[in-house]
Amino acid sequence: MNDDLKDILDDCEEQMSKAIEALKRDLSRIRTGRANLAVLDGIRVEYYGSMTPLNQVAALTVADARLITVKPWDKALLTAIEKSIVASDIGLTPNNDGEIIRLPVPPLTGERRKDLAKQVGKIAEEAKVKIRNSRRDGNELLKDLEGMSEDDVKRAKDLVQTKTDGFVKKVEDLTDAKEKEIMDV
Repeated sequence: MNDDLKDILDDCEEQMSKAIEALKRDLSRIRTGRANLAVLDGIRVEYYGSMTPLNQVAALTVADARLITVKPWDKALLTAIEKSIVASDIGLTPNNDGEIIRLPVPPLTGERRKDLAKQVGKIAEEAKVKIRNSRRDGNELLKDLEGMSEDDVKRAKDLVQTKTDGFVKKVEDLTDAKEKEIMDV
């Protein structure tokens, strides 16, 4: 296998792997009715004039299956943290007692579970599109590769398709598991 071909295949696989990692990250942020610190990952709080990730200004813990606690290192941040959580639209209502913020995780309703399952489906489709775009880009590069016979190009495209199929299967497995987790009462 020539080096250019190997580079194209490696790049294609790397882009597909990035799509899977993004999918895992996005799925971990979807609430499932159980306390999970990943739902707080995208939240930023204004701290000394800059937007700082919540986990860098407070201790985050899962107190039990239905409760997340946020204990800021600087009590002056309590209201800013509370506002950031409300503005983030993660579906959790903060309770502030002056020392700590409690985030009770309510059980999901049947309708909310269906909405979340649809959201998982959309995220999965976006990941599949990214994977297919990587396949398309790889195939375009293969066409332009010089010094390869048509048969070699065909075999290389088949390799790219095999990789694509494998990554699409991973997307389906991850989303099926997440949907099962969401629908599990």
